[in-house]
Amino acid sequence: MIRVMMICYGNICRSPMAEFLLRDMVQKRGLADKFHIASAATSTEEIGNGVHYGTRKKLAEHGISTDGKTAVQLKRSDADKYDYFIGMDSQNIRAITRILGEEHRDKIFRLLDFSDNPRDIADPWYTHNFDVTYDDIVEGCEAFLKYINDFS
Repeated sequence: MIRVMMICYGNICRSPMAEFLLRDMVQKRGLADKFHIASAATSTEEIGNGVHYGTRKKLAEHGISTDGKTAVQLKRSDADKYDYFIGMDSQNIRAITRILGEEHRDKIFRLLDFSDNPRDIADPWYTHNFDVTYDDIVEGCEAFLKYINDFS
């Protein structure tokens, strides 16, 4: 079982988008039983809130539901529960490392670092551009799956 935690600042835009997109991708490939995929926030600002309407709308365009998802915060106790902690930007990586501890640094990645064009994924909370965020996350999730396939 490959255990993946997607992480962003509030767990209402990017990380749930990545969580549900990756779930959809592995399901369509017949690999759902090989993965456990979740998402969390580095902050406490949105804890308990549902997924942002922009993310819900964008995923719904592709037949993906986020029903039942509410924001949760990453905890130090998650360190041993997951194989990959995947942040959306460099600021997330610093916060994830602070929360989990430097000793878990080998499990912490930025999503688009798996791609041929490493970069941060802009926060659509500020950009209001959920289309670009979606495209970036698809690129990152596809690259991550290729990495997993090449690695195993």
